[in-house]
Amino acid sequence: MAGRADPDATREVYERQAAAYDAQRSRALFEARWLARFAGCLPAGGRVLDLGCGAGEPIARWFIAEGFRVTGVDFAEAMLDIARTRWPEGDWRQGDMRELDLGARFDGIVAWDSFFHLTPDEQRVCIGQMARHLEPGGTLMMTVGPMAGEVTGHVGGEPVYHASLSPAGYAVCLEENGLRLTGFLAEDAEADRHSVLMARKEDVP
Repeated sequence: MAGRADPDATREVYERQAAAYDAQRSRALFEARWLARFAGCLPAGGRVLDLGCGAGEPIARWFIAEGFRVTGVDFAEAMLDIARTRWPEGDWRQGDMRELDLGARFDGIVAWDSFFHLTPDEQRVCIGQMARHLEPGGTLMMTVGPMAGEVTGHVGGEPVYHASLSPAGYAVCLEENGLRLTGFLAEDAEADRHSVLMARKEDVP
């Protein structure tokens, strides 16, 4: 579409704007209700993959404070550098969710304000990769769009690409990968108008 941001430029934007993004990122924890719902599906002290973790504020911090074992993955080294200054002993890894292969499984995967930077085709592939990284019975939570489409957002004044499938499209893709949609709320007024999706992996090895 006209004026669409380049989806392949997202990493470079976050590399350049890491400090500005971190400074502007809300710490108000408007996500708390969803984080608590997600955490309630996990075993105590379970393994959480924060996919697109950025600088670790406030999502990774919340899970660390709640006693979960957090692995943070982001494609922007500048963002990870900030996270490492906050938690030097943390498990912070540079990686691209489009090529996710960590050789491990997690009790939960959260992709808040990250997954929607992928194109629709990349999102379908990534859902399969996330499913393979979940333990049987594991839970996935991510922010998406309220409907199918592509839009342009901004980080530090620079344009960034966003896309979404329809809720039905997500449900089908999840089912194809052994995941069941367990929750979806479009533009939640209590979560800064984020559209949130949750799913659960079937209890099979």
